Amino acid sequence: MSVRLSAAICGATILFACSALAMARSEIRAVHALAVDRAADGNTVVGAASMYNPFRPGYREGGTSTATGERYNPSAWAAAIQTTLRERFGGVHHGGRASYALVEDTNKKAIVKINDVGPLTPGRIIDFNEQTMRYFDPSLRLGVIQNVKVTPLPGDDWTPGPIAQR
Repeated sequence: MSVRLSAAICGATILFACSALAMARSEIRAVHALAVDRAADGNTVVGAASMYNPFRPGYREGGTSTATGERYNPSAWAAAIQTTLRERFGGVHHGGRASYALVEDTNKKAIVKINDVGPLTPGRIIDFNEQTMRYFDPSLRLGVIQNVKVTPLPGDDWTPGPIAQR
């Protein structure tokens, strides 16, 4: 009888701990979404986005090292901001630290790490790495995404990735 009671108490404790953890994560997501909404002020830049991948052949792809000195990672949530916008996005430069930006398309939002400068194709304001481009264009057939909003985010305590729509 005491073994069953101990098992029931243990089970109830685990259930309580899991539900408390789920509630805490939900609260963190809500605070994160609110911070993103507050950060989207007058610094937003609107323009075209494309993809770059230095591991694919082509003279416009750049090198495998990013402006911050990190190695290009096609699986990260990262991007290169237009060289003329680098100061607005934290002054991304060689050996410096990366900054973060909120990127919005018609029906998708994501936080990306700005760790490189470019784009090497004229007329673009941002070049996504492969992971980020697959989020906005799953088939990778568009090549260019028009009217993308890019807003610099203050600080460096951001988690790159998609943002749930409300």
